[in-house]
Amino acid sequence: MNDFESEAGTVGGAEAQVIPLHGPGREKPEAPEAERDLREQEAAAREDAPVVAFPGADRVAQAPEVLSDAARSALGFLRDRLTGDYTVDEFGFDAELTDAVFLPPLRALYKKWFRVDTFGVENLPLSGGALLVSNHSGTVPLDSLMTAVAVHDETGGRHLRGLGADLVFQLPLVGSFARKSGQTLACNADAERLLRDGQLVGVWPEGFKGVGKPFSSRYKLQRFGRGGFVSAAVRAGVPIIPVSVIGAEEIYPKLGDIKLLARMFGLPYFPVTPFFPHFGLLGAIPLPTKWSIEFGEPIRTDEFEPDAVEDPMLVFQLTDQVRESIQQTLYRRLSQRKSVFRG
Repeated sequence: MNDFESEAGTVGGAEAQVIPLHGPGREKPEAPEAERDLREQEAAAREDAPVVAFPGADRVAQAPEVLSDAARSALGFLRDRLTGDYTVDEFGFDAELTDAVFLPPLRALYKKWFRVDTFGVENLPLSGGALLVSNHSGTVPLDSLMTAVAVHDETGGRHLRGLGADLVFQLPLVGSFARKSGQTLACNADAERLLRDGQLVGVWPEGFKGVGKPFSSRYKLQRFGRGGFVSAAVRAGVPIIPVSVIGAEEIYPKLGDIKLLARMFGLPYFPVTPFFPHFGLLGAIPLPTKWSIEFGEPIRTDEFEPDAVEDPMLVFQLTDQVRESIQQTLYRRLSQRKSVFRG
């Protein structure tokens, strides 16, 4: 035995012993059976316990999904615009662009500024063609745009195809906007094609005489033309729906007309209101009047033969019936109105 082994094997002359960690007599004592059962029950209870979500966690988890849907829709729209993968009909109407770009700001004006109430929406057909005939007013024809919003939202997405005057399509930007949003030239041929195709067509027979009438003549219907809209409806065999708009007359109270400026700009009139042109662009902001739009009971035309339009008395009677229906509704709504701005 060498010196190293001698030192490791003896301590103070006594022989050292190596005792194993888990050798006999040093095993870890087992827990009592009752304690083991208690631990197993606690573990099982933790596994079966329901998981309670942290307050607001569901909203946080859903937010990205909503945002991603909106982003996906916007990206899809932009992709279609860039690739040209969208549909425009023979009149230039772009339904996707109208729903995504044109209608949202008009709807904000409809709901927040004019706070439009609608009546008689059950008279709007959910399918098939119909001719909507409305009074026209307001100095600037916002009533036609608000009526289009009402028709779209109350019918689940149907578009009102308005018939506009020649001037509308001759103005820069305005003409392009009108075409893309579904309007077309006010002529019988186009009106009949749209009606036979099952579209909702809007017409404002008073034209610029109605829009530009002085404030003193508000809610008094002007001449309704020679009944061309009646002829189109009879030939197509679709109902005529009278539409009465209250509130548009007061958005720009027309007090006068600068005829020289109207001729210079090629306009039917150049209005003078309490705020325009004195306050410039600020004067062009419409007053926040309270509006109501009522869709009257449809007047049937399918009981007439298409060649019945050759009878001038029949056309006159139907025209007068539509005009009288609108005028009486205007008087009734005005008698119920308590305030221009609160309705």
